[in-house]
Order: sequence, then C-alpha cells, then structure tokens
Amino acid sequence: MPRWQWVLMHLIRRLWVRATLLGGLGVAAAMIATTADTLIPFSFPFTIEAESIDRILNILATSMLAVTTFSLSVMVSAYGAASTNVTPRAIKLLTEDHTTQNVLSAFVGSFLFSVVGIIALQVGAYGDQGRILLFAVTLGVLALVVISLLRWIDHLTRFGRVGETTAQVEQATRRAMDEYLREPCLGGQPRIDADLADVDTAAQVCAARIGYVQHIDMSALTDCCEKMSVRIFLSVVPGAFVYKGAVLGWFECDNRSEVDSAALSAAICDAITIDDDRSFDQDPRFGLAVLSEIACRALSPGVNDPGTAIDVIGRQTRLLSRWAEGSSSTDTGSASARSPRYPRVYIPTLDTADLFEDSFMLIARDGAAHVEIQLRLQKALRALGELGDAPFREAASKQSLLARDRAIQALTLEADRERVLTVLETPTEHGQPSAHDKQ
Repeated sequence: MPRWQWVLMHLIRRLWVRATLLGGLGVAAAMIATTADTLIPFSFPFTIEAESIDRILNILATSMLAVTTFSLSVMVSAYGAASTNVTPRAIKLLTEDHTTQNVLSAFVGSFLFSVVGIIALQVGAYGDQGRILLFAVTLGVLALVVISLLRWIDHLTRFGRVGETTAQVEQATRRAMDEYLREPCLGGQPRIDADLADVDTAAQVCAARIGYVQHIDMSALTDCCEKMSVRIFLSVVPGAFVYKGAVLGWFECDNRSEVDSAALSAAICDAITIDDDRSFDQDPRFGLAVLSEIACRALSPGVNDPGTAIDVIGRQTRLLSRWAEGSSSTDTGSASARSPRYPRVYIPTLDTADLFEDSFMLIARDGAAHVEIQLRLQKALRALGELGDAPFREAASKQSLLARDRAIQALTLEADRERVLTVLETPTEHGQPSAHDKQ
C-alpha cells in the first residue's frame, strides 16, 4: 500500500472524519430542500404546515443532543475500562470501531440536520414543495436514527468487554498476518545473511527521529530504485524501534558518482513512516504481543482471571497455526524462489522464533505457578509442534521447554509438576517424541 493510501486509510478511521462527513450530509440535505420549488417541476396534491415539521425537528434535535452526549460518555467509560482490564495498546482498535463511529456519526448528522432545518423554517426558506421534501427527508432521518439506536443498544452489551476487545485484537492480528503471507517481505526480496557482504561499502540511510517503524512504502522505494538504478537493503521491518541515527538500510549502485546520495537517502527516509506507537497494519508481531499482554494482566494478582489467559492461549494457537499453514502454502521458507513485486528492495524476513516468543514467553513466565495455565500452554505448543516446517516446530519445542523449566521451579505441589511432565512425556498423535523426550 502506498503511503498516501495508508495515511488516507488511517484518516478515515478517525471518529471526527466520519462525524464531519455525515454532519455535512445532514446540513446539505436540509439546504437542498430549500431549492425544491425550483427543482421539482410538479406540484404535490397536499401541503404540510411549517409548524408540524418544526415540532418534529425540535424533538429530533433535543433527543439527538442528549443521546450523543450520553453515547460519548459511555464510549469514554468503555475506553477506561478496557485500558484497566485489558491493555492500553488495545484502545486504538476500540477508537477505530466501525459500529461506534457510524452510530455516533449518524447521531451528529441527525442533530445538525434538525438544527439547520429549524433555522431554515424560522426564516421562511422553504416553500410548499420544500416543506414536503423536508418532511420526507425527516422521516428518512428518523428511520436512520431508530436503526442506529438498535445497533448501538446491541453493541453496548459487548463494547469494551475483555472478550470482545480480545477478539478485535485477534482479528487485527489475523489481517496483518494474512497480508504478510500474501506478500512475504512486503512484496520485496528476502534479505539473507549473504546479502550483507554486498552492502559493506554501500551508503547508509539513517533515521531522523526516535520511534517505531509503522509503515514502509515499497512502491516509493521501488521508484527510487528504478530512477537511480540502485538496490535498497533495509535493516528494519514494521514494528522495529529505531533511534536517531540508527541505520534503516543501505543503497547500492554501480556508479556512486551518478547518484545524488543525499536526495536518495531523504527519499528512502520519507518512504519509511516512523511514529511514537506501533501499528497493527503491517506488524503481525504487535498483535501477538498485545494478546500476550492481555493474558499477563489477567494473571496479575489484582485481576486473577486465568480463564482469560487460557482464552488468549487458544487465540494465539489459532493465529500461529494459520501462520504455519500460510507459510507452507506460500513457501516463505524459500521466498527467494517466488517472484516478488519489488525485486530491487531487500527486506528482512520475520523470524518464526520471534513470533513464538511474543506469543508465549510472558504467559509462561507469569503463569508459571498456575498448573491450569501450564497444562493448556503445553498442549497448545504440542499441537503447534506438529505443524509447519522445521524452524516452526523447533520454535514450538523451545517455548515448551522454557515453559516446563519455569513450571518446575514455580509449582509448589509435586502432583502439579508431575501433571505438567506427563503432558510432555505422552507420545503425540503421530508417534513422535515430545519436546521433553528429545531432551
């Protein structure tokens, strides 16, 4: 996705943008009705008095102002509850919730339509045709309000709850993971260790600010490569934390004297968006880390909710099994054999071991003294250990052994330790030895 599309997508996700658009639509609908006498070539067989419409619009305006204010207070309360009970990193998904934004925007648009309609009625801007058209539009707005209220009532039963927020994080992670599996290395060439020897003498590109890499515009980088006949080797991926002066990558060309190094470095920096926070869009690891945070908060003494941690383990297992299946189908283990869309841009691949660490390391640490967490964790890792390629199975085995060691030290009851070891020592469905047996 080019940077301008990515910026536009994030802009559309803002609440004020949708509210402004629907508010402007409401104002436009009220104003267009003032020209109905000239736009409609025929006359209606009946008329509607201004007082009748005025009373309806007054009721609509008063109620929409109250409902909007109440909805905003509920929304803010839900954000606070989610920040306390889930994780602050998930609030971004709640603020971008489509249902909430559409409902509140409908309320704001209805309020503005009513206010403008009342003002236009008071100054006599509507003729006979205009009042009829305004009445018809008012009925449509009332229907929109009723539908929005019903959706809002249904949505409030789940909005901000731990289970609903966790599901939203899982969906965002799945979307990012599917995008990566469709376009491994963001559509570029996978940068392997052998490529590093080729860039020892290449020009470095350094970051100009401190923050997280949120987005990489691969099409812009490719344009730089084609215009200046260079190859770009990136050292960062979305989600990487960089500091001022950190190396973002290198560019290599046949004739350095023919290339404006300063302009090219600036263009490469412009194609890499760095901001204060991580983003879910191009960063599957961030979603896995946020899910792990949710489980760790649920295991804290103040919350003491192991059921949520068990639920998160199941979601992590679903996501990683999807990664294993997608990696096998797209052959990301040998992505160099694929035909990338941006062959001149080299970018590091995601390490499967990092995905497992983001998913399970913190849960295994904070849940070491909970036998129910350790049993579910070992069963999940055993299941994942039978999927994917060799690095995937090795990563699952490593996390299983680390979780076992933590459990042995933290569990105080011998029977609990034996239950965990029994899960490890039981042969798998395919007769393969478990991670404990391999040791």
